[in-house]
Amino acid sequence: MLSEVLRAKQLANLGLALPSRPVLLVKFHKLLSRLDRLLLRIKLELRISADHFLGFGEGSIDHLDLSSGEPDARALRGRSEPTASQHPAFFDRFFGGPNGPQAPEGMRERSLGSGVIVDPRGYILTNNHVVERADRIRVQLQDEPEGVLHDAKVVGTDQETDLAVIKIDMNKSLPAAKLGNSDSMQIGDWVLAFGSPFGQSGTVTAGIVSYKGRNIVPNRQFQSFIQTDAAINPGNSGGPLVDMQGQVIGINTAILTDTNAYAGVGFALPSNTVVQVYNQLIGPEHRVSRGSIGVTFGAQQNPAIARVYGVSGGVTIQDVVAGSPADQAGLKVGDTITAVDGKEVKTGDDLVSDIASRKPGSKAKLSFVRNGKKEETTVTIADRQKLFATRLGEDEEGNDQEEPKPSKFGLTVRPLTPEIADRLDVPAGKGIIVQDVKPGSFAEDVGLNRGDVILEVNKQPVNSLEDFNRIEASMKSGQDVVFLVRPRGASRQDGTIFLAGTLP
Repeated sequence: MLSEVLRAKQLANLGLALPSRPVLLVKFHKLLSRLDRLLLRIKLELRISADHFLGFGEGSIDHLDLSSGEPDARALRGRSEPTASQHPAFFDRFFGGPNGPQAPEGMRERSLGSGVIVDPRGYILTNNHVVERADRIRVQLQDEPEGVLHDAKVVGTDQETDLAVIKIDMNKSLPAAKLGNSDSMQIGDWVLAFGSPFGQSGTVTAGIVSYKGRNIVPNRQFQSFIQTDAAINPGNSGGPLVDMQGQVIGINTAILTDTNAYAGVGFALPSNTVVQVYNQLIGPEHRVSRGSIGVTFGAQQNPAIARVYGVSGGVTIQDVVAGSPADQAGLKVGDTITAVDGKEVKTGDDLVSDIASRKPGSKAKLSFVRNGKKEETTVTIADRQKLFATRLGEDEEGNDQEEPKPSKFGLTVRPLTPEIADRLDVPAGKGIIVQDVKPGSFAEDVGLNRGDVILEVNKQPVNSLEDFNRIEASMKSGQDVVFLVRPRGASRQDGTIFLAGTLP
């Protein structure tokens, strides 16, 4: 009761009123009865060697150090997780749930997240970080008995917003949630968070919208969150944040905590962003296409920069990607973009929002200031994912590199470009990166994963595709094969691991 009194006083200071307990209970009960059948629990199976599965137990979660903006060891093996004492302020993405004791050898089953049905045909929204490393995805519907699971397939994912769409095939139409207008939400509005924290399915918590437009991850321009104090814990990832009309106004994605659990600060991706991403992921290409001109700029406007460069507004360019549309149009570091097709640009968010919404191949007229003089140029919009592939940690399709070929190990590998090597903290000229692992292959059996860096095979250095192909060609059935590997997400200080087996 004391917390309710304090909250009432806080809201009163903001000019808001706290509904009475009976009124809230009636509203909450009606919403729960309507929404219960739309919720689900997602269970994943990951084929991982037990020797390399360390640091992940019940309620385990991924960490992102806010000070650097770079994820810590993302690999599910060979690395212990950082603690709160190591990172006094860190961003928690919530994986969670018990390991399945009945799982077969080499397989761990974990209840890693939640989701919500958004289409009667079985389309489900969740987080990309929930499903991105899964070998098998199974869904438990809220209104079905425990143990009744439905296999789901990934329709599409978007790393930029951490969203994923998965689908289950049913012989009946499913109840679906309605996506609301997140822009209409105001600070102080009541919301409900649904999910399966710590594997406890069907959990509902209540709170308010604490803040809108919260940017918590550096260099993630499409992750602007709704902040809420509704209790969110490991296992809530991918579950819906719902308004008092029963509409989904966000997808629960992250928490800020020092204790690996709820601390009153949770984040949900707004539904208006979700809708845009969802519609593209279920489209023919199953990917999100965003425009880009190939420039970077400071996340926060700095008055000193504006004064030195003699501008009163706009976005001052701090880097131009070589060969990008901006480079081809003659834009340079220090130029300040002030308008796109005559529409004023005040902030970096304005510029990104406008350009990202345009189709690759379309043209735009940019107004900019250089050395105090107003100028204009026309750019051809490029595909952001391809332009910034190495920075986004995604594979660039259709590039000029030699097309990778599957190997007898069941691997598809590619060389490490200087940019990727620098980002992965791998010495220049050392190793190759795993692009894909064929299910059921020798590579999968020994524990290799997409994103791993292979440094040696049977004590022989692997510094190029030629090295790898030569060594692989010499291998025969029944021969022992030992890979020296830098696991995906591990730094140079984390070291390397051996992955070994006998070639079938």
